[in-house]
Amino acid sequence: SPVLQLQDSYSKSGIACLTGEEIGNSIQNLDLVESEDREADPCWQVKWHLGKLIKKMMSRSYEENISAINVEGTLTLPHTEGQTPRSPARRIAAHLTGSSSRRSALSSRINPLPRRGIGHKINNWESSRKGHSFLYNVELRNGELVIPQTGFYYIYSQIYFRFRENENEDSDLLGQIRNPKQLVQYVYKLTNYPEPILLMKSARTSCWSKKAEYGLYSIYQGGVFQLKREDRIFVSVSNSDIVDMDKEASFFGAFMIG
Repeated sequence: SPVLQLQDSYSKSGIACLTGEEIGNSIQNLDLVESEDREADPCWQVKWHLGKLIKKMMSRSYEENISAINVEGTLTLPHTEGQTPRSPARRIAAHLTGSSSRRSALSSRINPLPRRGIGHKINNWESSRKGHSFLYNVELRNGELVIPQTGFYYIYSQIYFRFRENENEDSDLLGQIRNPKQLVQYVYKLTNYPEPILLMKSARTSCWSKKAEYGLYSIYQGGVFQLKREDRIFVSVSNSDIVDMDKEASFFGAFMIG
């Protein structure tokens, strides 16, 4: 019928417009075609609609790719084969362990320093990589860790209290020791402020049994604190006469987390 012949002719002309060798150039130069040429070209309308559709799809694909690249860039550092990855942030960490010389490790009961806080400061920690001790970009001065960089730090400490009965000791002294004891561990920081600032304390009350040969207690505590450059942190304890500086049981450390 005439209608079917017309549809077939239109379909064939549309396909011919799309299969021409010059289709790529035609799409690129759609907006440059003069109005007279447009009217003379029976394929111009087909090319124009196809070209607009292709440009729209290409533009959308480009925006999606750019968006994906930007998101990926915020999550991971750019790194391609042959490039050296960026060096990690400087490691700041310390783990100090107890010293074998228990008596010399503890400050005297009468501390001549005006900034001493409560209790008896532990002065002589082991830090020379013996056993598990180490220092990474941190300085130890007189039992105090000197903070090299402002940031947030996890600080932790454990102290080991050990009482062993001695038959030769005075019975009155033993009676005093067996009475309930407040065993306390303090963690301080020193700043420009005149007095040390208490960061943490942990305590327990213990009563040594008369039937027991010895008593053992450990106190552990840890927490995150914001410290400034040149701040110093240290540990002090109550009842220094029964502190045992076993290197696996008494320790003190800190590391930067951000």
